[in-house]
Amino acid sequence: MMKHHRVLACAVMLLSVALASPTFAGEVFEKDGIAINGYDTVAYFTEMKAVKGLGHYRAEYKGAVFLFASAANRDAFLEHPEKFAPQYGGFCAYGMAKGYKAATDPAAFTVVGDKLYLNYNGTVRALWVLDIPSYVKKADQHWPEVRHSFHVTY
Repeated sequence: MMKHHRVLACAVMLLSVALASPTFAGEVFEKDGIAINGYDTVAYFTEMKAVKGLGHYRAEYKGAVFLFASAANRDAFLEHPEKFAPQYGGFCAYGMAKGYKAATDPAAFTVVGDKLYLNYNGTVRALWVLDIPSYVKKADQHWPEVRHSFHVTY
């Protein structure tokens, strides 16, 4: 009887850990079905700032819904999604350089060489900008394997 209680306790513990750990089915950082916290990926390039997208300007890319601040931005994205989509699916570029997926803050971003990189927060972005070329090289090496991971660090 005691053995069954231990097995049951272990099962409950594993289930609670699994439920507490956020997971994402795709390779794009999304929450509640919306990519990169609902921010307009095109605006990062055209306005050089984080701009919240609107629900009625949307497009699907790699199984995720992206929101845009205008029809023009949505149309630009649909024409060249690979140009405007954030690197590493919108997961933290610094985290990817370290070999894991991490959530991002839309305000913690960098556009480098016509590519959008998002970071966990402003503090992490400050680390990221210290050596972007090295971090990009490492993140590019990790992404092919890590992109299939379901675990995301918050």
